[in-house]
Amino acid sequence: MLPEAIILAEPLGLLGDALGTMLTPFGNNVYTQIGIVLLIALISKNAILIVEFAKEQRESGLGVVEAAIEASRLRFRPILMTVVSFVFGTAPLVLATGAGAGSRVALGVTVFFGMILATILGLVLTPALYRMIQGLSERFGGGGQAAGEAQAEAVVAETDAATEQ
Repeated sequence: MLPEAIILAEPLGLLGDALGTMLTPFGNNVYTQIGIVLLIALISKNAILIVEFAKEQRESGLGVVEAAIEASRLRFRPILMTVVSFVFGTAPLVLATGAGAGSRVALGVTVFFGMILATILGLVLTPALYRMIQGLSERFGGGGQAAGEAQAEAVVAETDAATEQ
């Protein structure tokens, strides 16, 4: 159920892309669409970092809320370092002038504004999405930590029984 938490984080960047694109006269062109693909990849990477660490924290015995908070705290600095370097790296595209500036600006505005908004909202909403999806999964799916531990114990028991024969 955890991929849903990652997928639900994607619209945050698309919202930033839409807001940034409305500020420029270029509209939705092929360069904007290439920027959206890049943006989706980077937003997914950040969401995966948070969700994967939350999953590890949950498996180590923390509650769902505590795991989500701890994952956000642990991955905050690496995510922020990546985003800040990326945003500063795309600033020349946003400010481009001269021949071919239209394509550079269209691509730059998409990833610049999309990444800024996705990071601001994603650092708060991704753990909340994890908490919501994981909570629903444990409540209705019969999954969760207890079921996972029981399944792991059953596999170990089968392996032990097979090796004794």
